[in-house]
Amino acid sequence: MSNAPMLTERMKLTLNYDELTNCMRCGFCQAACPTFQETGYEAASPRGRIALMKAVVDGVMEPDKMFQEQMDLCLGCRACEPVCPADVKYGHLLEQTRDAIESTVAEHRVWVKALRSTMLKHTFPHQNRMRILGGGMKLYQKSGLRWLARKSGVLKILPNHMQQLEKVMPEASTKGVIEHLGTFFPAKGNRIGTVAMFRGCIMDVMFTKTNINTVKLLAEGGFDVVIPETQNCCGALHAHSGEMDLAKDLARKNVRAFEAAEVDYIVSNAGGCGALLVEYDHLLHDEPAYAEAAKHFAERVRDVSQLLLEKGNLPTIKTLVGESSSESSKPLTVTYQNSCHLKNVMKAGNAPRHLIARVADVNFVEMTGADNCCGSGGIYNLVQPDMSMQVLDHKMEHAKETNAHLVLTSNPGCLLQMKLGIEREQLTHQMQAVHVVDFLAERILKS
Repeated sequence: MSNAPMLTERMKLTLNYDELTNCMRCGFCQAACPTFQETGYEAASPRGRIALMKAVVDGVMEPDKMFQEQMDLCLGCRACEPVCPADVKYGHLLEQTRDAIESTVAEHRVWVKALRSTMLKHTFPHQNRMRILGGGMKLYQKSGLRWLARKSGVLKILPNHMQQLEKVMPEASTKGVIEHLGTFFPAKGNRIGTVAMFRGCIMDVMFTKTNINTVKLLAEGGFDVVIPETQNCCGALHAHSGEMDLAKDLARKNVRAFEAAEVDYIVSNAGGCGALLVEYDHLLHDEPAYAEAAKHFAERVRDVSQLLLEKGNLPTIKTLVGESSSESSKPLTVTYQNSCHLKNVMKAGNAPRHLIARVADVNFVEMTGADNCCGSGGIYNLVQPDMSMQVLDHKMEHAKETNAHLVLTSNPGCLLQMKLGIEREQLTHQMQAVHVVDFLAERILKS
């Protein structure tokens, strides 16, 4: 790398050296790391990557192409953090390193570079452009273009996993949750408090129904729901991809948007978004104008399942017709795939399980390795397809063992990845992937 000295200097300025030295090299992280489990390479483990970072900062090694490849290969699932006895904030170190790489020596394939620029810089940060994207996808899905593309075989120019992903994409929308419900939705029954919903960017055009169900579930649980209109993308994909300046800009706008709402809690239904929202205080800690407001923001963030479980007053969750455990009907079997960031960063991984357990006459089967990453990782399945599909295929081995009719999850990326896994295994006739909010809403709102 011709700019390796620049990267070294940037890392010296950017990385928290105390965190680098806190790593005890114990290796507990290796059993939790998906890329280490798949490769067996020390450099592909959190311990190994931290050793590489420290070697660069200490001037022991030059950050070459292999260094960047190992930083890129990490899924950023942060499963290493809960098992670390030294409480090393690996996720922060990874984001700081990726930011340094992107600002100095980043080398991407042409199509990856174009994808990053188009989506991260020119689409996700702009709600109106997300609407246009949703409209374009809706046109493709509804106008006959999708049928023509599949019938003509033109999709065969795409890699296999992309062809399969096209088949499982949800119905897109040009209207988000505000267009359907407005910016305020009142509580039903005894009011507990007021919450603000974080609607997200992808969630609002690709999973609009889930956003709507989230608002209605919160209202059923006793909360007035405010949806700040000036909010934007959380910045998680940007932070994970080394676009830290963009992530901070998006965070500032969200802090101000939700500060004006004056609510008790800020609610997310996407583990990946929530994990960055609860760390806005870290993201903006060195900005005097925002540090205190960002801390107040982060302290109020909750996942929807966490808030409903701890504070909500949900009615009895009833079963649907055909889910009774009577002799004439076979009970519905469900399993749950953890959202890595909900579990590892928000520390609320079991909240969805407790809500699922409230549904009578539904057979819950715990999936082996449910805590392990599914291989989605934001846009990881697009830019690192080989490793992503390797992780997913192993995940599906365990999903099949459950014989579940439904695989539930709490994050849009995980949801699409599990849908992709079901498609790859040709199990669409017997298994579906569903957001836990939609699973609960169907049994509460229609009961």
